[in-house]
Amino acid sequence: MDKINIPTHVAIVLDGNGRWAKKRFMPRTYGHKNGADRVVDICLYAKECGVKYLSLYAFSTENWKRPDDEVNYLMKLVIKFINSKLDILMRENCKLNFIGDLDKLPPETKAICLKAMEDTRDNDAITLNIALNYGGRDELVHAFRQMLDEGVASKDVTEEMISSHLYTKDQPDPDLLIRPGGELRLSNFLIYQLAYAELYFTDTLWPDFDRACFDEALADFAKRNRRYGALS
Repeated sequence: MDKINIPTHVAIVLDGNGRWAKKRFMPRTYGHKNGADRVVDICLYAKECGVKYLSLYAFSTENWKRPDDEVNYLMKLVIKFINSKLDILMRENCKLNFIGDLDKLPPETKAICLKAMEDTRDNDAITLNIALNYGGRDELVHAFRQMLDEGVASKDVTEEMISSHLYTKDQPDPDLLIRPGGELRLSNFLIYQLAYAELYFTDTLWPDFDRACFDEALADFAKRNRRYGALS
């Protein structure tokens, strides 16, 4: 892969876990488990490819509407993921960053997320953003409330100021959004940051999204001509 054309920041919507499990006559939780198992492998491969930021959409503000047993499983899965994967993320110099309204997570889940971020804060090979209780519109509301609390006048609001109040502050915007699972929408993910991102959709379900699939997305990205509104 030509490192010159590697995106700095890749965002992925983790879609298709439930359908993956259904095809195997298994409960949706089985799909979520296998989807979680895919995360570190793709993160480490992204690091090998030269990606510096990887943002994964794991649990949205709308996902609380799912059945209680599924939501409870997902909250416990976050804890299990951190307990089982933190060591390898540390060894590989990966920074773990959870974005979203963490205050609404169960206390145990929130606590372990905060500790994992603290433990990995000095790692700098790649930043892995995992979006939990995240919604793009909710993020913008949160950002504007912060600016109001700081007494920012409307005439002083700029694009840069808005960016500095987002969960992804101090990070470049995504260059590439990948959505496995066959759906053709953003689903309220990083809607401000994705303004100029290239979009890549695939029917492959997330638990099946392997390194070869990631290569295909990067190869497609490398062929794009990113003009940012200009002619060339």
